[in-house]
Amino acid sequence: MPPKVQQKSKEQKAAAAMAGGKSKKKKWSKGKNREKVDNKVLFNKEAYDKLYSEIPKMKLITISAMVERLKINAGLARKAIIELQEAGLIKPIVVSSKMKIYTRAGAEEE
Repeated sequence: MPPKVQQKSKEQKAAAAMAGGKSKKKKWSKGKNREKVDNKVLFNKEAYDKLYSEIPKMKLITISAMVERLKINAGLARKAIIELQEAGLIKPIVVSSKMKIYTRAGAEEE
């Protein structure tokens, strides 16, 4: 039989147990933050002119395409699409409650 190993006293065991819990606390990462976009809620002169010059020339006109192109919010883009449709500059292709897709009025159907 191997020789007996000297056991620690109660005080030494308690000190070892207390020392083990003093590790650093885990720091949580901040996570991935999206950059905040600052889209306009009202048209200014340049954006309104761009609406009538650029948008009727696009092949595919959606709310999100207008938001990207004009830097306006989606509610304003919906109203602008209605205005362009009433003016006869664009025509609907698919109009469902989820997605509205328009094209230029002069485009021929394929």
